[in-house]
Amino acid sequence: MTTTPSQGVGLGMPQLPAPAYPDDVRARLETDAREIIARYPDSRSALLPMLHLVQSEEGHVTRTGQRFCAEMLDLTTAEVAAVATFYSMYRRGPSGDYQVGVCTNTLCAVMGGDAIFEALQDHLGVGNGGTTDDGKVTLEHIECNAACDFAPVVMVNWEFFDNQTVASAKRLVDDLRSGVQVDPTRGAPLCTFKDTARILAGFPDEREGAVEAGGSAGPASLIGLRLAKGETQPVRVVHPRGGGPQDQPSAERLSSAEHLSSHDAPQDTSASDPSHPAGPVAEEGE
Repeated sequence: MTTTPSQGVGLGMPQLPAPAYPDDVRARLETDAREIIARYPDSRSALLPMLHLVQSEEGHVTRTGQRFCAEMLDLTTAEVAAVATFYSMYRRGPSGDYQVGVCTNTLCAVMGGDAIFEALQDHLGVGNGGTTDDGKVTLEHIECNAACDFAPVVMVNWEFFDNQTVASAKRLVDDLRSGVQVDPTRGAPLCTFKDTARILAGFPDEREGAVEAGGSAGPASLIGLRLAKGETQPVRVVHPRGGGPQDQPSAERLSSAEHLSSHDAPQDTSASDPSHPAGPVAEEGE
């Protein structure tokens, strides 16, 4: 379908038409787009991975990319832009090769995330969402990424860097800018933001070891599950500040009087508080 300037986002003066991709780029993207569209019974369901595809081309979702998605999916550019501007994973302007996100949600914040974010802004000379002059790093604060037992967490292109400090976070961004190889704490090897976007579009991850790489919740999150299963071996937990491993109590050693909380071991509710046993509820009139 053909789009017109009036199909752009917003009110007021019509926007100028978006520039077109060069012919060779357009042909390559069309091949990839058809592969994506073929995965879905309804073509418009392919919009999210299509936006990742065009983001992998230029590092952000340009008006050219939005028009391309609209034409391939028979949508208006307004429909495409409404989705592209809703989700924070789609960048609306040029950004760095490495998106460095500092979690500033509650637990990470109190464990040092706020201090890390403030220090990195000063260290890099950018604000939230800003990109360094060399185009290497874009800094932003992010919401919870379900890694609270590794707080404070920094993410680079959505790969985890756990238990960070101000000093380690500064070293991390310095290494990224100077081209030193940086390995995430867990998960797949690091790649550029454009490469990440292509993987998120649904194309094979060609990084060596990426398929075998995995992540997991930390011991602090899993101890309750292990106790509920009746496991008796103490769980080894590495202190987040590098204080060395420590034994956690096993299910055998947790009695109803000494367990840490009513959620640490499977028990009847009345047994979880021996000082206030609960009996049957009496019927009215008894």
